[in-house]
Amino acid sequence: MNFLTNSIAAAVLAGIGLSGAAQAAQISTFDVALKTAQVNGLTVAYREAGDPANPTVLLLHGFPTSSHMFRNLIPELAGDYHVIAPDYVGYGASDMPPADAFDYTFDNLTAHVEGLLDQKGIDTFAAYVMDYGAPVGYRLFANNPERVTGFIIQNGNAYEEGLREFWDPLRAYWADPSAANADALRPFLTIDGTKWQYVTGVADPSVISPDNYWHIQYLLDRPGNQEVQLELFYDYRTNPQRYPQWQELLREHQPPALVVWGANDPIFPAEGAHPYKEDLTDVEFHLLDTGHFALEDKGAVIAAEMLDFLARIDH
Repeated sequence: MNFLTNSIAAAVLAGIGLSGAAQAAQISTFDVALKTAQVNGLTVAYREAGDPANPTVLLLHGFPTSSHMFRNLIPELAGDYHVIAPDYVGYGASDMPPADAFDYTFDNLTAHVEGLLDQKGIDTFAAYVMDYGAPVGYRLFANNPERVTGFIIQNGNAYEEGLREFWDPLRAYWADPSAANADALRPFLTIDGTKWQYVTGVADPSVISPDNYWHIQYLLDRPGNQEVQLELFYDYRTNPQRYPQWQELLREHQPPALVVWGANDPIFPAEGAHPYKEDLTDVEFHLLDTGHFALEDKGAVIAAEMLDFLARIDH
């Protein structure tokens, strides 16, 4: 996929007769480029926009999407910020080694994001954390708290209060990773499960583009990808174990935070949003009338809140 994407891009640029320098000149701060880097022996894809001399905003996607979830947000930020949104290993346009050839853990997902940041010389950043992006972002924070200038938290959980009935089948799998308990989770990896994540809790589902779940399902249906997802479902048990550590780090370092949370999300409900107000003193808090993928119908609201928040924090 990476070869095909790069080949098409090269062919298009060659076809319009642009030199390397001219190609670079065509990219403004508002254009979004899809790039790749070799990190720990694997290809990590990422979207990037804006002037690298500006403060960096790191966008960390959720399950089962990729940097695609930020496609509309990135141009809104790129006028004032350097924006980077990686695809985790196993997602989007990044490499997807088989589950028996790669240790799919949140520690490893984080290591590849951290390796990309190091490779690009990004020392500090504000982090947007959503769903899987929360355990990745909070691991980055735990590794080096001074690196994170602030958090934008959108349905990104760090509290037991945020793990309710939805998580019961996963808790059963954590306790006993048997084939039967794994099979009970497989329906969540079908097109019905993917669509459900996008439209549940949204006042008007007709505004949610089906392109979201169609393209995601194509990636989930790749041979071996269900096993990748099951590995990460199982490793998710390590995240609640770290909640006390992450909460203590939040209390100790007090990063400024913007909470923009889809209040109708059955996966990470609003009960997981409120505890941030207890641990953080500099927190803006907004519950939005939407579901899990809040950017899809509340993107303009979130972008405006982010620009206001980012303008006042110390980068």
